[in-house]
Amino acid sequence: MSENATPSLLPSPTNRVLEFIARYGIIFVLVIMVVALSILTPSLRGEQYFLTKRNLLQVALQASINSVIAVGMTFIITSGGIDLSVGSMAGFAGVVTAIALRDYGVGYLGGFLVAVGAGTACGLFNGLLITRANLRPFIATLGTMGIFRGLALVASDGRPIYGFNRRFIDTFSGETFFDIPKPVIVAALVAVGGWLILTQTRFGKYTIAIGGNEETTGLAGIPIQRYKLGIYALGGFLTGTAAALLTARLSSADPIAGNLFELDAIAATVMGGTSLTGGEGTILGTVVGALIISLVRNGMNILNVQSFWQQFVIGSVIILAVMLDQWRKKQVRPQ
Repeated sequence: MSENATPSLLPSPTNRVLEFIARYGIIFVLVIMVVALSILTPSLRGEQYFLTKRNLLQVALQASINSVIAVGMTFIITSGGIDLSVGSMAGFAGVVTAIALRDYGVGYLGGFLVAVGAGTACGLFNGLLITRANLRPFIATLGTMGIFRGLALVASDGRPIYGFNRRFIDTFSGETFFDIPKPVIVAALVAVGGWLILTQTRFGKYTIAIGGNEETTGLAGIPIQRYKLGIYALGGFLTGTAAALLTARLSSADPIAGNLFELDAIAATVMGGTSLTGGEGTILGTVVGALIISLVRNGMNILNVQSFWQQFVIGSVIILAVMLDQWRKKQVRPQ
């Protein structure tokens, strides 16, 4: 066979560009949005409302709660699962925390432990339904979405809870050095920790393996059910953490808090590059996805777009994220 007949194994420059865009395009989307809003705001409003330190910190603050939940969602979706209950879980954990703070005087650290404990328990319950009762993650968490919301309403008698530990509020809300909100610091620490776990630990590698091919992973002797329990417990733990931050930020716990948090978390996760079919996840992309959702809402508020359009836009973002996921898989793993 002549040299010219030997097929080239190297990808073409076009394919390299497409693969690069598929992997890192979400970062360019974030940059484009920042530039666009920086130009549109003074043009339409007559003053630069977007590109200010105060507003950018507000964007980060609004993204922090979603980012913390979405990091847990990244592990769950990477493993081939889904959790539709995280919004209700956050509402329930917040109510339980507020009751413990107000009625039982658990203290600010005790309140945080109650929040993460309630979230972890909810996550374990989801995991047990999936691993022991053999329910599909979609069905199991669709059911617990109603269960957790109902428990929150029953525990609070359907009313917001106020008047609890002031130190809890001061510890988990407010600002730190350079005026950075505390929830933003927590979200950054969670992102770094999530990245380390997903990329540098056996737990993370097995999470990816289970989502990639559960049957093969099981044949390799990996205890899939135990790891799935751990994955859903981790998702619950982080949702409980987000509930503590939200409760402190609002200085109250509302049983209907967290409504549609699951949509934001799934959108941020999938938009960031985590495959809905499992086996592929990225923490950095998830954080960028959460920032983009926060930018969308912030930009619409600045440009005086009616709030009714926000859910329309977020829903459209989810559809585009799924389409992007399908296109990305074709580019990164061509047939």
